[in-house]
Amino acid sequence: MESENSNDSIIKVENLVKVYKVGEIEIPAIRGVSLEVTRGEFVAIMGASGSGKSTFMNILGCLDVPTLGSYALEGTQISKLTRDQLAKIRNNKIGFVFQGFNLLSRTTAIENVELPLYYKRIGTKLRRELAMQALESVGLKDRAHHTPNQLSGGQQQRVAIARALATQPSLILADEPTGNLDSRTSVEIMEIFQKLNDNNITIVLVTHEKDIAEFAKRNVFFKDGRINLDMQVNPRKNANLVLESMPVNIEEEVV
Repeated sequence: MESENSNDSIIKVENLVKVYKVGEIEIPAIRGVSLEVTRGEFVAIMGASGSGKSTFMNILGCLDVPTLGSYALEGTQISKLTRDQLAKIRNNKIGFVFQGFNLLSRTTAIENVELPLYYKRIGTKLRRELAMQALESVGLKDRAHHTPNQLSGGQQQRVAIARALATQPSLILADEPTGNLDSRTSVEIMEIFQKLNDNNITIVLVTHEKDIAEFAKRNVFFKDGRINLDMQVNPRKNANLVLESMPVNIEEEVV
């Protein structure tokens, strides 16, 4: 894998183009995007359906490769990697959080968190220790041996965040992480992301909800496959303070 020194840059995208072919028809999804994200940033990617934000996130997550242009993740040029190398990058450098949680239904919380560590061939004892630390960091140590159907939606998303953290990745990619959650639980999830970011964890989050994007430090807006606005959020919302003004979610408390 080719690597180049790059100060504090986590993501460096230059003139990125992605074109899909449907038969003989070419459909441009990304049209010359350039973006840099430095270590410790918290960026929300926004845009309407079809704006290119999901395609962009797939490329950032090494789930797809650009048609043209370059993408460097911590100095490694992603577009030059093989499928196996891309899989290794995903497992070592990126933690994923999805709208649908993507937990194994018959597997306990701690076993779900252990899964990416298993693929890294980490021994059983250390794997269990790292998974428990990750669960503790999201306030779910006491739910470690519960299966997803014994957890509320917010708790399931916390398990998913713990799973993303378990490998100590360079970057967390979150795709609509509050999309299936009620208002208070959504803010609780954003509180976790803000605490992680305060510990210098870099987060890139896709959302279509303006009030969720306001918890990030920076908002990047996509339209028609291009970035049409890139702005710092000032002042950004403090999730802890927002929660103080919201009623307690009784269901979340009793599960």
